[in-house]
Amino acid sequence: QFPFGRRLPCDIYWHGVSFHDNNIFSGQVNKFPGMMETVRKITLSRAMRTMQDLFPLEYNFYPRSWILPEELSLFVAEVRMMKDSNPSWKPTFIVKPDGGCQGDGIYLIKDPSDIRLTGSIQSRPAVVQEYICKPLLMDKLKFDIRLYVLLKSLEPLEIYIAKDGLSRFCTEPYQEPTLKNLHQVFMHLTNYSLNIHSGNFIHSDSVNTGSKRTFSSILCRLSSRGADVKKLWSDIISLVIKTIIALTPELKVYYQSDIPAGKPGPTCFQILGFDILLMKNLKPMLLEVNANPSMRIEHEQELSPGVFENVPSPVDEEVKVAVIRDTLRLVDPQKKKRKDTHVTVPPKRQWLGVHEHRGLWEVSPRQAVDEMSSKVPPKPTPSGILCCRCRSLEQVREASEELPDALKSPEAALPSLCLKQVFPKYAKQFSYLRLVDRVAALFIRFLGVKGTTKLGPTGFRTFIRNCKLSNSNFSMAAVDILYIDITRRWNSMGIDKESGMCLQAFVEAFFCLARKKYKSLPLHEQVSSLIEFCECRLAALHGKRLVWGCG
Repeated sequence: QFPFGRRLPCDIYWHGVSFHDNNIFSGQVNKFPGMMETVRKITLSRAMRTMQDLFPLEYNFYPRSWILPEELSLFVAEVRMMKDSNPSWKPTFIVKPDGGCQGDGIYLIKDPSDIRLTGSIQSRPAVVQEYICKPLLMDKLKFDIRLYVLLKSLEPLEIYIAKDGLSRFCTEPYQEPTLKNLHQVFMHLTNYSLNIHSGNFIHSDSVNTGSKRTFSSILCRLSSRGADVKKLWSDIISLVIKTIIALTPELKVYYQSDIPAGKPGPTCFQILGFDILLMKNLKPMLLEVNANPSMRIEHEQELSPGVFENVPSPVDEEVKVAVIRDTLRLVDPQKKKRKDTHVTVPPKRQWLGVHEHRGLWEVSPRQAVDEMSSKVPPKPTPSGILCCRCRSLEQVREASEELPDALKSPEAALPSLCLKQVFPKYAKQFSYLRLVDRVAALFIRFLGVKGTTKLGPTGFRTFIRNCKLSNSNFSMAAVDILYIDITRRWNSMGIDKESGMCLQAFVEAFFCLARKKYKSLPLHEQVSSLIEFCECRLAALHGKRLVWGCG
């Protein structure tokens, strides 16, 4: 542990909170720059709304959301309009503070007028969403799923999903929300950090019972009821990939700001916690994404009033140990080197091996097997390498067959990977959704100054000019007005104090330009057409510059 940071190079840095815990100059780090900001409730809701505008059917797994306080009047108007068109509609809404965690500050309402309009709503923005009133119940209790997702690489995009997760249960039998039970958090909120304080919370040594269970145990029960578990997993994989696709544009802007292209720096990976709720019809709904999911494998137990001790949690251990172990296996920089060197054994030379658990000693093959259980290690060589002297390659093979798996290969003694690759494995099915990714690439191209995340007015004008988007109907004066109007509105939301146009503002401006240019098409076709138009213009301009350079 290096609480105050480490400047000497390492293969892997494992940070507790964020990418900016300390300075990193090489190796791999378990956090992406900007991930915490990108998965905050407001930013996530904005990203999902952009994708819902483009692909409403593909992104219907995220509840309808409004951002407070800026969209309060819109929320009130839309709810009133929906109630007028359908008088039988009696919705419930859930209010979640933007920076809240562990259930802090969450409450349910039946009407927009019930929002707590205190000073805190201004200083602590929130997201209000439609509450899912008909969740799948197990033992009459509401529960959610925590799935662990490894984002191994951003460019190229590489995603893994853990084959098992956690199911976290409420501690009071579920009833659909009414004015009388809205405040019963142990009935409506699945947060472990809340329900652990309930007198009904059950710590179990079994993964199949209690208030926290494995997701695989839930799947077994669903399968026994005749549910299509394969389709459910397919839907969850689709939800995860689509969510990551929605998040990557913002992440790429942060990434180029902290780790500019062409400069030495670390590569990143990150374990994310996806919180998913199953509806009664087994449709998975995304609740939120956690950038720093808890990896604790124990819980506090009260021995006597005010006296606690940490007790192992078998459910957490079974799921989380596998996730961390296999993440390290996937990002291990020495893995390829071991593969290359492990099988190369020159004849009439020493055979080299490594005893991973006991140290590195000079012994014969038979001795190596015996020493696995011996309390007294053999005498080490100065080089610290396990050497088995053999005269030929055949003798090497015979000798190695006597060795246990732990000596033959570091991987051989480990279980199979619990992390399943889903992208790029299923890339072809989802590539059409990556439109905003391509818009972000245009945005980054015109940022100009390395290390910034905002586009200035000159950069925006250069984008318009190089892509030849201005004409007699859309002058450069109109371009300036568009830039000023959109940038001023986004900056007034208090998202970032730095002046200039953020990516989300640029996406809005790009959509506006696409609607102007391709009026008769659906929005996703308008945006796709404008992206292709811009990419072709920029490619032609690049080609001309190359010719001029040669000339």
